[in-house]
Amino acid sequence: MDYQEVLNQVLEEVRPVMGQGKVANYIPALAAVDPGQFGMALATVDGELFGVGDWRTPFSIQSISKVFTLALVLARDGDALWRRVGKEPSGNPFNSLVQLEYEHGIPRNPFINAGALVITDRLLSLTGDPRGVLREFLRAESGNPSLDFDSVVAASEAEHGHRNAALAHFMAGYGNIENPVPSVLEHYFWQCSLAMSCADLARACGFLARHGRRAGGERLLTRSQAKQVNAIMLTCGTYDAAGEFAYRVGLPGKSGVGGGIVAVIPNRCGLCVWSPGLDARGNSVAGVEALDRFTTLTGLSVF
Repeated sequence: MDYQEVLNQVLEEVRPVMGQGKVANYIPALAAVDPGQFGMALATVDGELFGVGDWRTPFSIQSISKVFTLALVLARDGDALWRRVGKEPSGNPFNSLVQLEYEHGIPRNPFINAGALVITDRLLSLTGDPRGVLREFLRAESGNPSLDFDSVVAASEAEHGHRNAALAHFMAGYGNIENPVPSVLEHYFWQCSLAMSCADLARACGFLARHGRRAGGERLLTRSQAKQVNAIMLTCGTYDAAGEFAYRVGLPGKSGVGGGIVAVIPNRCGLCVWSPGLDARGNSVAGVEALDRFTTLTGLSVF
């Protein structure tokens, strides 16, 4: 299959929706991003890389980071993790406090904010430096040794992170946070501030396409664990629009309010698309359209 030709065609077909949607304005550092930008990259399991548009431009990965922190904890903790966080879609906004109260401080899944805070908390207990461990992992998997945090975004997140602080303190009240809440929040805000390009992210999620094997060949996750991460991405990875995403795209995916979406085709490749304009549920308008077009043109999906 000529992936470059497919990406070229996708680029042309999504032009009518580029710039649609609204950039995330509740994080001021993201509000100034040009919504008309668009990039898409594909990295095969064999190391080939293809891209179109602004695919080399770094952007704030935000919640896409949750895929990698989940994998890092699962690799170290195994099934013990699932005693502290669930595996089910939430059906509520990603920063909802209401559901957390109903369920006694156990987040519905690792990709809503409450669940991601539990994952960061556990990675802090396991490593002492979750943001550093995450950065080194992503540098290795992406092949980009200069990949780094955006300190302006991190500061903006911290300044406006009251809802996340409330979630963390609420879970601490139920005994579901092991470390001091300020430390957990600090690492969480930094991990969300990582700046990566579509090329970086397409390569970085390749371990999920290789059933848990890292870029260098060593195993991070068992095949079963890689399947678990992909399954949760499919059912929970696009906030409360996961059903529509599965219907339209048919791939495990994870979005972030920076406008990025990663997707995985097992045995074949990792994908990343970026366009900052978001729909009402926090997913990139042009990004979802591009992945929809890609799977339609290629016939590739997990179904």
